[in-house]
Amino acid sequence: MKIPYVRTCAGIALLGAVLLFFVRPLMAEPPPYHVFILHSYEADHVCGEPQHKGVVSALRDAGYREGENLNIEAYHMDTKRKNNTEALIREQAAAAKRAIHRFAPDLLVTLDDNAFRTVALPLAGTDLPIVFSGMNGQPEDYNRRRPFMASRKAPGGNITGVYEKLHIADAIRVHSKLFPGASALRIYTDPSPTGQAIARQVRAELEGETLPWRWDLRRVETWEDYTDEILAANRAGDVGGIYPAALLLKDRAGGTRTAPEILAWTAAQSKKPEIALNYAFTRMGLFGGAAVDFFAMGREAGEMAARILEGASPGDIPIREAERYALVFNLKRAEALGVDIPSDVLMAADEVVTADPP
Repeated sequence: MKIPYVRTCAGIALLGAVLLFFVRPLMAEPPPYHVFILHSYEADHVCGEPQHKGVVSALRDAGYREGENLNIEAYHMDTKRKNNTEALIREQAAAAKRAIHRFAPDLLVTLDDNAFRTVALPLAGTDLPIVFSGMNGQPEDYNRRRPFMASRKAPGGNITGVYEKLHIADAIRVHSKLFPGASALRIYTDPSPTGQAIARQVRAELEGETLPWRWDLRRVETWEDYTDEILAANRAGDVGGIYPAALLLKDRAGGTRTAPEILAWTAAQSKKPEIALNYAFTRMGLFGGAAVDFFAMGREAGEMAARILEGASPGDIPIREAERYALVFNLKRAEALGVDIPSDVLMAADEVVTADPP
């Protein structure tokens, strides 16, 4: 009587092994996830592209690879160079929302404020998980427009992300050691929404700090105002550096000047060492110093995205400040300015640029 029972058990075990052989790979491999990355910028923008790469890098390290278990679609709103009026930004937001609806993502990532405020913020309270990166505006200010978080530590909703800390106090300390004879830094912002947000960031980070230099925050309204201000700063003996954060300006003829043109002119005409807001700006001709690491910031957002794809709720993931800044110097610019950067400082740098700007 026992033999049929043994044979039956063996048959069941064999059948179970066969089923597991075929079913286990299906269970082990997650379905392809759909992640939509929405840029405020145009394609290949010096701030947007490194953030995008950082997001993808973090997802890949977490096991999510394009073409295997991950599909990524990107949309570039081009709100810095081309679509830079409020009406055009709103048109782009509408187009982006249509693209998001068609793609039906499992997760939305936004890069910079225009994408967040016009697309992500209206989606607060929906079922779509959202991670922002490169936010210059204060999260609390956006929360007053439309509630999306209970607090930074415990957002509680469908949105979390990485606030773009400028680390400007550290940047001033680095600069003051390189230029001990100076005592002041001039900071320039523009009237755009991002420019206004950066101005608030500067105040928030510097007010109350004990710093070796005075700082002077100036908003320039036009391209001509900016060029006049830079030339005036060059005539001021106490100014040891400038912080060009005016990255979108209209000239009096109605033309648009964006970061590549503004920074190229600055490097060609100014004799004051610049603090680069973005470490990649050193490759565009600026002197450098302690600058925001946009790739690392994108990776932080990508790590959050990976946690959400793994099942975490955005509301349980604290909003973070970008943790890392990069110490970067442009030796060509230093040579043009007659600056000798100490070897110990260069040894500590994350990157040293030696090539001419493109």
